[in-house]
Amino acid sequence: MLDISTVDWSAFRRRAIASTIVIIRMKLIWLGLLFFSLPSFAADKLSIAAAANLVYAVDALNSEFKKLEPGTDVVVVTGASGSLVAQIKNGAPFDLFLAADVEYPRQLIKLGAADASTFTKFAIGRLVIWTMRPELKLDSIEAVVRDPGVRKIAIANPHTAPYGKAAHEALTRLEVWADAESKIVVGENITQTAQFVETGNADVGFVAMSLMRSPTIKERGYWREVPADLYAPIEQGAVVTNHGAANAAAKRYLAFLGSPEARAVFARFGYRSPQN
Repeated sequence: MLDISTVDWSAFRRRAIASTIVIIRMKLIWLGLLFFSLPSFAADKLSIAAAANLVYAVDALNSEFKKLEPGTDVVVVTGASGSLVAQIKNGAPFDLFLAADVEYPRQLIKLGAADASTFTKFAIGRLVIWTMRPELKLDSIEAVVRDPGVRKIAIANPHTAPYGKAAHEALTRLEVWADAESKIVVGENITQTAQFVETGNADVGFVAMSLMRSPTIKERGYWREVPADLYAPIEQGAVVTNHGAANAAAKRYLAFLGSPEARAVFARFGYRSPQN
């Protein structure tokens, strides 16, 4: 019979602890081997710079893309196309650029910052005039501009935002730019321009139809499409940047933009199909 009074309990504990440590180490080794023997399920990453007119449409596009590629994580930053070009030129890590026109992607290509073979037209935007004031009649843009009760007219920056450039062209062709100029308030991008109208900081504004189709603005205020013959077509283009050249997900998303699913989203937000 074992006389427990003679047992060296401290040594016993040391041996027990040592055995436990060995068992734990073996389990960790086996878990490590199992982990590295499994296939990798890490999600693909895709970073997109998108023109501000796409702020709502791109969420719907990403939802459709997610159905096709549940393993790809998409992150989107929106802004004025010209500002996004400047960021990409300065090294911003965007894989794909969705612009509000075709000239900005072409600028990146000329600068050697994007792959020319990936250039794609994906939509044609439409310009509208919008107000929150029910008494303003939008049948005549000239009358609205010359109305003494209209003190502020919002447009996006014509130098960096293609929808702002289109608004300037329309007002010039209608020969009312001189009347409008002193009333103009300039938004950094088309989203900020819409905010000026929505908050009452502008009486009317020229914005993208896609914003009028968005869940947050739909059926708010009053809008009318600006005749398309008053401005050059707003052909929107996309291109894979140098940063995204090695990212296969960027080219897959680019191809997705021409799919029936994407075309349905664009139509829902008021875009026309491009003539590539």
